[in-house]
Amino acid sequence: MESLRDLSLVGGTLDRAGLRRRDPDLLSVLLKDPLTRVLEFVAGRAQVIGSDRETSLFLREPDERDLFRLAFFLGQGADDTAYVGVVGEAQEPSESALWRNLREVGVLLSDRDAGLFATVQGLANWHASHRHCSSCGAVTEPDQAGWTRRCPQEGTEHYPRTDPAVIMAVTDASDRLLLARSPHWPEGRLSVLAGFVEPGESLEAAVAREVFEEVGVVVEQVRYLGNQPWPFPSSLMLGFSARAVDTALHLDRDEIAEALWVSRADLGKLVLAGRFGISPAVSIARRMIEHWYGAAIDQTVESSVRSQR
Repeated sequence: MESLRDLSLVGGTLDRAGLRRRDPDLLSVLLKDPLTRVLEFVAGRAQVIGSDRETSLFLREPDERDLFRLAFFLGQGADDTAYVGVVGEAQEPSESALWRNLREVGVLLSDRDAGLFATVQGLANWHASHRHCSSCGAVTEPDQAGWTRRCPQEGTEHYPRTDPAVIMAVTDASDRLLLARSPHWPEGRLSVLAGFVEPGESLEAAVAREVFEEVGVVVEQVRYLGNQPWPFPSSLMLGFSARAVDTALHLDRDEIAEALWVSRADLGKLVLAGRFGISPAVSIARRMIEHWYGAAIDQTVESSVRSQR
C-alpha cells in the first residue's frame, strides 16, 4: 500500500511556542486578554458552530471563571493570536449550543481546529488520570502552562504520556483484508488489528507480534503507512500494511471474538447486510480500510456491490 495522505487530526497549524510555557504568569495574563481565543472542553465535548459540511470550533473570549479552571496554553497563530484550552464544568443542555465530541466532528474541522481539539482532549485526559505523584503519592499541581504537573513534596516534574500503538492492514496473497472484532465490541463492528508497542520493541516487531498473538498469522513485508494522534485517552496510532505468510486463523479468544478474510466484494456485502460497523471517518482505521478498498465506503459501496450482481 502507498502511504496515507490527508489523515485527520495530523495537520495542526499553530506554533506551540513551547518556550512561552516557562513563564509562570502566562496563563493568567492570556486569560485576562480579550484577544485570546479560548476553547472550552466539557465532559469530552467542545462547542461547535456551522453545518455538517462547514463546522468550526466556537472559540470565545476569556471568562473570569477561566482563571480558576484547569487551563492549557495551546500555542499561537501566524497573527500572534494566543489560544488557550480550559476544562469547564458540566452544563445543562442548550438548544442553541452544539456540543460535540472529537470522533463526531474531527473530520469536519479545519487543520487548526482539529489540532486544537485533539490537543485539549489529550491534555485533559492526562491531567484527569495523573493527579498524584508516581513516586510519593502526593497530589500534584499543574505547571508549565498546563503541560506538566509538579510534585509539591519532591519537586519532580511529570509530563503528559503518549502510548504508541500499531494498527495493521494485513492482506493475503489474494489481496483479501483481515478484519476482526474485539470481545468488547458489539456484533457487527469489525476493523483492522491494533495493539500497543512494548518496551524494547521496534514498530515492525510490534506489528508482527500483535498479529501472531491475536490471530496466529505470521506476517512479512511490514510497511509504514502513516500516523495519527488518537487522544482516547493518549495514543499515537502508527499505521502499517503487512502481508500474511499463511491465512489459517487461530484466535486468542481473550483478545479477538471473531476474525475473517474479506475481498472487496465481501466487504460491500457485509456493509449492506449490517455486519460491518464502519469506524468513524476521523479514524486512521477507517482510512486504512478505505485505502485498501479503493474508495470511500459510505459513498460507493452500495453501487459497487450492485454492479457486481
